[in-house]
Amino acid sequence: MKRISILLSAAIAFAVPACSNDVKPGGGDDDGSGSGTGSGSGSADQWQQILNDRKTDYNYALRIAALRLTGNLPSMTDVNTVASAAGDAQRQAYEALIHTYLDSPAFTTQALNFWRDTFKMGGSAMLDSAPAFATKLTVTNGSYTDLFTKNTGGCPTVSGTTITDVECANGGPKSGVLTNPGVQQQFFSNFAFRRVRWVQETFDCLRFPAELSTTGGTDVGGVAPYLGVWPFGSVASPTNGGGRVDFQNVSSAICANCHTTINHIAPLFAFYDGTGTYKTTVSVPTPLAGTPPPLAQLSDYLPPGEQYAWRYGKATPDIPTLGQAMAADPDVARCGMARIWNFALGYPDIVDQLTEVPTQTIQAQLTAFTQNNYRLKDAFFAAFTSEAFTKF
Repeated sequence: MKRISILLSAAIAFAVPACSNDVKPGGGDDDGSGSGTGSGSGSADQWQQILNDRKTDYNYALRIAALRLTGNLPSMTDVNTVASAAGDAQRQAYEALIHTYLDSPAFTTQALNFWRDTFKMGGSAMLDSAPAFATKLTVTNGSYTDLFTKNTGGCPTVSGTTITDVECANGGPKSGVLTNPGVQQQFFSNFAFRRVRWVQETFDCLRFPAELSTTGGTDVGGVAPYLGVWPFGSVASPTNGGGRVDFQNVSSAICANCHTTINHIAPLFAFYDGTGTYKTTVSVPTPLAGTPPPLAQLSDYLPPGEQYAWRYGKATPDIPTLGQAMAADPDVARCGMARIWNFALGYPDIVDQLTEVPTQTIQAQLTAFTQNNYRLKDAFFAAFTSEAFTKF
């Protein structure tokens, strides 16, 4: 049986462009027709009628919830507890069992698998340390924002369902998973750009370009207008301060559409080497000719006078302030709730498969998430007890 609420979401969701000359889609219609008219007839009415025809079925929802949260079907006792109740008592019985599943040791394993999938890493003690840290926050009902800001216990170990706090030993600042050695090792690359992409896609649920103007593009003499919100000259080139790569190139694509954001973040991650260890000098390579290829220089990213920043106007001189900016970003909170929602509803990765969740679909859960200090276990409970999950 398909989730009708997600079908409605699909009707109004929009794909996100890769780093290219494409304009980031914006806006939306309640009816998903693209007309923007909301005329009261056509596809919106059909979808709404389907939604209105759904019926609450806690018995069916229980089977799905048990599989997601524990990895097993519900026991006959659990099934009978819900099946034998009626009216509001049935809802209460169902919700009590969701709490039981979330508090069970089996949920620790399921949460770890969820975060391994979300982070795209795992399989060794180092590569499991970031998923384990997120899992501990989840099972203890910690705050989602600690993923970016917590400065202790960032590299836990997992043994069965037991998670033990361990401090990260890779040196440098400590700021949740942003400074985790496994993350730095897994996503090591030229200019640290893979690390930035991981942060962006995992926690903002959006491919680059991440910041595009809503007022139209700027002619920069290229194949298409420049669409970013940063000044075009805010990224390095050989002509504006000694950059060895021309991030202002416009011959085939407008590189600055993506790199005005990327280049203001990447230098913060450039001090971690291929083992994930923090160094006092830039320790990531470039794609420039040489054996071995030369290491990056800070002047390769930005011209003199430019500050590191999470977003335009959001200066972040170091990784801890980057974490704080992310923790305060409503788009990051929305992405976190959307990922939990897709897990509950059985849909794949938001970015990889473009299974975007429109904000209006999760607005009630998102509001509760933000007002409840971003408590993770409570967010899972909200998704698995939502109308969209329990109606078919």
